[in-house]
Amino acid sequence: MANELMRELAPILAEDGIDIDNLEFDSMEDFQAAMNRAVERHNMERFTPVGPAREKALSTLREVAQALAAGDTERAGEILDAVPPDAPAGELTVAACMGAGLDLLDTWLSGSHPDTPPGLAVRTRLPRGHWEGGRAAKDVLALAAKGRAFGSLDSLTARQGGKSLLYGVALAISATLQTWALLTDEPVDALAEKHLR
Repeated sequence: MANELMRELAPILAEDGIDIDNLEFDSMEDFQAAMNRAVERHNMERFTPVGPAREKALSTLREVAQALAAGDTERAGEILDAVPPDAPAGELTVAACMGAGLDLLDTWLSGSHPDTPPGLAVRTRLPRGHWEGGRAAKDVLALAAKGRAFGSLDSLTARQGGKSLLYGVALAISATLQTWALLTDEPVDALAEKHLR
């Protein structure tokens, strides 16, 4: 796994003049700084999907939100469980779903989106019951109301774990869309189709 990660970081490290097949460097501090930059950029690329990867991530989150709104929790779980942790570039991944979802929630709940109804952040509540990812969803909603959910990705992942955070992001999106639907008298399906793009 470490070798695989180093291969993924190699092109980024090469920009700093580091050849992973010939690890010679002047100081450990310089090497560590280059590694830190490479890991940060690598993570940003994983959690900021573009093109087909973003479309697939948003489509997945849309399907989950619609299933939860319809009360089909089993289907929602099946969809999320089918999301692979890693995949080739442009494909659906857990990281892509989490990143795209957190970015949308920041925009919707911080008041930055022109179509969100006033007070959406303060009115959004999770559905009653015990939900996988429920604790993560509460954290996500609180941070997104301040526009800081995506920026808190590292700490959210460390506290909640990847699977709980994925479920939490999906649950937070569903709860937000259900509240949005109540405030605007628009069906959740229509809102999901329009805004999960």
